[in-house]
Amino acid sequence: MSRPLEGKLAIITGSSRGIGAAIAENLASKGCNIALNYTSPSSTEIAKALAAKLTSAHNIKAVPIQADIGTPEGPASLVQQARANFYSGDHFQVDIIINNAGIAQNALLPDVTIPQFEATYRVNVLGPLLLVQATQPYLPKDRSGRIVNISSVSSSTGFVTQSVYGGTKAALEAMTRTWSRELAQNATVNAVNPGPVEGPMYASNAEVFLEGIEGWIKHTPLMKAHEGDVKDESLPEGTRAARTGEIAGVVGMLCGKEAGWITGQVVCANGGMVMLH
Repeated sequence: MSRPLEGKLAIITGSSRGIGAAIAENLASKGCNIALNYTSPSSTEIAKALAAKLTSAHNIKAVPIQADIGTPEGPASLVQQARANFYSGDHFQVDIIINNAGIAQNALLPDVTIPQFEATYRVNVLGPLLLVQATQPYLPKDRSGRIVNISSVSSSTGFVTQSVYGGTKAALEAMTRTWSRELAQNATVNAVNPGPVEGPMYASNAEVFLEGIEGWIKHTPLMKAHEGDVKDESLPEGTRAARTGEIAGVVGMLCGKEAGWITGQVVCANGGMVMLH
């Protein structure tokens, strides 16, 4: 099997489960070494198990690293720990950054609180900025680097309850475009914006949100279920969410050499959901 990312190093935030874990699996299968970031001590054993699985299955080095991306010191700590684990001789290079960690504390406008706003912007916006800032000295100098920011269709669809979350994803996409210029000699920088994806984050949304998005889902071409699909309880009858591996496949494509002429773009990995601009 071809291993086009052989020997490269990826830092993936929020990668102990969900989309992050699927991205780690995808990149590891292509030969990439992985710094698996997670936040909570409750995820330690999950992250360790995933690292062991990836190391054994793909003959790469995977290291779980606890660091809270939502704190001022967390991103720098993540890079320092990665350097301590992957430093080789006089060389340390981060080839791929996946800004995947994110939180959503959705609420209707009268119920939005300052703590919710601050916490969401710290993780979803400030965290990626500080991580790229801390990693910049270690990026490649030949444009071979890859940075992929995990955004959301919520950046432009205006779903109810998402004043804060949608705003953070719009900010992430704006930074994507800026970084594509500032880091043009180091890396391509792109964003991927999924729609509904399997897992507890989508299922935890309030009923008012689920009712509001129903029409979008029903008119999204690839969200129509077909025989053999597992039913997603939080979605309308006859529809399906994206699988984490499907989102990881798009991210993996952007990390390849063949994607070297794509930068500053938002790639719609949402099954064909109609976007508003």
